[in-house]
Amino acid sequence: MKIARIETFLVPPRWLFCRVETDDGLVGWGEPVVEGRAEVVRSAVDVLSENLIGQDPLRIQDHWQVLTKGGFYRGGPVLSSAVAGLDQALWDIAGQAYGAPVHALLGGPVRDSVRVYAWVGGDEPAGLREQISAQVEAGFTAVKMNAAGATSPLTTSAETAAVVDRVSVARDVLGPDRDVAVDFHGRFTAAAARRTLAELAPLHPLFVEEPVVPEQSHLLPGLVAASTVPLATGERLYSRAEFLPVLSAGVAVAQPDLSHAGGISEVHRIASLAETYGALLAPHCPLGPIALAASLQIAFATPNFLIQEQSRGIHYNKEADLLSYVVDPEPFRFVAGHALRGDRPGLGVTVDEAAVRAADRTGHAWRNPVWRHADGSFAEW
Repeated sequence: MKIARIETFLVPPRWLFCRVETDDGLVGWGEPVVEGRAEVVRSAVDVLSENLIGQDPLRIQDHWQVLTKGGFYRGGPVLSSAVAGLDQALWDIAGQAYGAPVHALLGGPVRDSVRVYAWVGGDEPAGLREQISAQVEAGFTAVKMNAAGATSPLTTSAETAAVVDRVSVARDVLGPDRDVAVDFHGRFTAAAARRTLAELAPLHPLFVEEPVVPEQSHLLPGLVAASTVPLATGERLYSRAEFLPVLSAGVAVAQPDLSHAGGISEVHRIASLAETYGALLAPHCPLGPIALAASLQIAFATPNFLIQEQSRGIHYNKEADLLSYVVDPEPFRFVAGHALRGDRPGLGVTVDEAAVRAADRTGHAWRNPVWRHADGSFAEW
């Protein structure tokens, strides 16, 4: 069996899919994308595909080595994301070739269901109480929300109070037996994060995500030491090497993205690394169905898994949603806030190829906003 063809598809709302076909007709799907830079990743997939055409698709680990190390200049979000999507597709093919789900190929399941959370609100949440109530009615036991929009370098009393007020609303609706996670999104300086974490601690968030931007990860030890709130990070880290210092800093939750951090192969290794530090895994995934399918395969096979992000109803999904490009929504049917383990081979999802090809004819040019403070200076989005 040889890899015969690799194609990419730019599909709304902001995703990139790749399709890997073998000479005997097996097809694997992956989701290689950097949100806001999908066209750049598409070009990277085209270049990396030169290493795969004509090769045995089942030599996944060898391909991963070549794709990540075969060029003198390595790493970074674009190349790591291109590798991630191709890696997902190869695991999908392997599962079909062996007649087994990917989680079986990773050593077998360690759980029968995976807890998932729902997003509520955007950067300036309105109607938060109603949104959270709707997710509780839908059976979710956890939600995540952004802490704030553009944030001052040193938060004012009003800014800090606004964050606490919104999380207080969430805690009031959820009660003591459900969870709220809070995403700082790298919008806070370390000093502002330390101040706000202290105010949030009594509300018992499940975790606070990206308290500082990843290039300031050297400041995490001080934040960990200063707060009882579990800290999470990792959506903008792309390898074991980049996760090592933040795990050493004591973060409680590692959040690699299956479409950014080298795919199933590397995230499986990141999970094992996190386990040695007593950290839990909560894969980042505000993306499409293939990325979520890959994330769930990891979750079913990972002992130190915590909870899974998913994008159904997320504020980014305006032209298409999680189920827009799949034939059967069953793998993404959530019961009491959990995804149930299935035994379909590969990633376990059937992509609606006709819908994908049609969407690619339109494509997209999604870009994240560029924010500024009131004085005109750049603000972290």
